[in-house]
Amino acid sequence: MEDMLIRNGTVVDGTGAPAFAADVRVCDGRIAEVGPDLEARGERVVDASGCYVTPGFIESHTHYDGTMWWQPDLDPLPGYGATTMILGNCGFSTAPLHRYMPAQKEMIGIFSFFEDIPEGPFLQKLPWDWNTWSEYRASVERNVKVPLNYAAYVGHIAIRLAAMGVEAWDREATPEEIARMCELLDDALAAGALGMSDNLHDHDGQDRPVPTLKANDAEFAALFDVMERYPNSCYQVIVDTFMRMTGPADLERLAGLLGGRKIRVQIAGAVPTLEFQKGILPAMQESLRKMREADVDVWPGFAHVSPTNVLSITKSLIFAQSNDFVWHEVVLADDHAEKARLLADPEWRARARESWDTKAWDHSPLKNPQELHLIDSENGAGPLNMTLKEYAESLGLHRSDAMADWILKNGTRSTVHMAPFPKDEALTIELMRDPKTVGNISDAGAHLQMLCGGGENALLLTQYVRDEGSLSIEEAVHVMTGKLAGHFNLADRGVIAPGKRADVAVFNLDEIARQEMEKANDVPDGRGGTTWRFTRKPMPTRLTLVNGVPTFENGAYTGAKPGEFLSPAIAPSDGLAVAAE
Repeated sequence: MEDMLIRNGTVVDGTGAPAFAADVRVCDGRIAEVGPDLEARGERVVDASGCYVTPGFIESHTHYDGTMWWQPDLDPLPGYGATTMILGNCGFSTAPLHRYMPAQKEMIGIFSFFEDIPEGPFLQKLPWDWNTWSEYRASVERNVKVPLNYAAYVGHIAIRLAAMGVEAWDREATPEEIARMCELLDDALAAGALGMSDNLHDHDGQDRPVPTLKANDAEFAALFDVMERYPNSCYQVIVDTFMRMTGPADLERLAGLLGGRKIRVQIAGAVPTLEFQKGILPAMQESLRKMREADVDVWPGFAHVSPTNVLSITKSLIFAQSNDFVWHEVVLADDHAEKARLLADPEWRARARESWDTKAWDHSPLKNPQELHLIDSENGAGPLNMTLKEYAESLGLHRSDAMADWILKNGTRSTVHMAPFPKDEALTIELMRDPKTVGNISDAGAHLQMLCGGGENALLLTQYVRDEGSLSIEEAVHVMTGKLAGHFNLADRGVIAPGKRADVAVFNLDEIARQEMEKANDVPDGRGGTTWRFTRKPMPTRLTLVNGVPTFENGAYTGAKPGEFLSPAIAPSDGLAVAAE
């Protein structure tokens, strides 16, 4: 680790305060001094003329829990100024584990299905030498070195499976099982987990509700009792505003469960921003207003990027989560020859047409072929650069048959791209400016053949600041830094100030871009080979520092892996916050 003086830059300190010209001195991994015309003391000098100097960006919602074990460079995050990532979201975490393999494999299968990550590397690249979350943390710190800091929730789904085994899918817990869940949660929070994450949203590829949707109020109350013993822990939960639209009922239930409790809660989807969600928006806004009036410390989570998906028959949950389990049969088929056989089979095609017509959600891509674009052919046969609707009409075919025909003609590794859902931009900006919201949600590390969440943060700086002027640079940086560090109780970072950890991004606003997605064939497939993922070229930053160590410089990842496992701050009796790492 070398000391550094970053000179001649414009500091945006992460608090939302006005930018100012200053130099930043970094010593021993921390920010030592911020001020004008600092004198060099023999340290390395970096010229930041024409650049902003900001806190490193926090990726507030990722699923690198498995991926970090086999992709430790975390590409493309360093080139986008990211210095901290949050793991264990949506109830999905790799710990705790039940002691018997069937329940362990259920957790792997859940992660693989819902986050579109191959099961093979989960089984081959992780040591699985833990049962409790505290044992998991110790294993990660022994075995994983990455270029970003990371902090992690413990997932309620994992807790439930660890306490109940495979029966967690089917029933409510007994008092004894709830007591065991409380022990597992207490172990995690004592070992430095951010809190507990949860899922009131998902159904799997067999249309089974995730295990947490079987939890009764007594189970939630007992777990919340444990959380209240750890005042700086946070409860993160995703509610359904995308499929069965139970979000309003979910918020009403959460209001009853959390009322009167001193628990910070982050609710993904609490204020839905997409046009097709408008019907439930008023009810959810009213529930949110009531929760805040009742002094529930609730923070809506939101994405500034509209979801856009890639429909693939290699690895995708889109069909199942569109309520179409016939095309999902093709995704589950073992090899590409079997996938092709199904796509050509008249009996399967008849069932697929009926499913698209009568089962798929009206807002799903399957009901909106005008939003599905034929642009990615395995063999180039085409036609390309047209919509599925146009292609189907040109052939006089049902849209399902047309897509099957196009994939057979172009190769079973071809993909169909969905246009972004129309989004309420004014509401999105309102959420950014709300002092109690969690932005920069990207799902980075997951859905690797559907999207590339890493790098979406660049749009806050390019689209919203530089191109539209709808946010100031101070607002955009605050959304990704100080505001998030405060939410997660990461007290020693997120701000450019003396004493803070030297997580820093240096960039020229005129040089950066959210680069287009491209394929990288480097994901282990569990069979001795590799499969592809979406990534993108760097933004790039001029410099990204993590704990004072350059992770991106001169246009490239440096290879350094100085990331640390972070814990939320603890609050001593004098009220001062300190970091527990």
